[in-house]
Amino acid sequence: PMNIIIKEHEGVKIAEVAENEVILNELDDAVDLLGNSDYLGASCTILLKEQINSDFFDLKTRLAGDILQKFSNYNKRLAIVGDFSNISSKSLRDFIYESNKGRRINFVETKEEAIEILCK
Repeated sequence: PMNIIIKEHEGVKIAEVAENEVILNELDDAVDLLGNSDYLGASCTILLKEQINSDFFDLKTRLAGDILQKFSNYNKRLAIVGDFSNISSKSLRDFIYESNKGRRINFVETKEEAIEILCK
């Protein structure tokens, strides 16, 4: 099972995955993550870019869309932490820009920024 730490900030319970490896390879991994964090009482999840299979960032695989749809279905929020400044794919840059305009999925640079945005 994946190691999930629950942090509480301003009354919001946030699940943070404490693994130094890729834990999100396919849709079933996202469902497991959602189920585990829900069981622990978290309404939000923080993942590091490095914990997500690179296929996620290739929009043609549809993995990102499928996973984000699951978070939406479960009414959960996700912050993905990493450096997204050097992305060459225009479609991925647009996807991140559009995601960050909403509240469901946000791409941020730091864990502090993730916690701040998830508690809004």
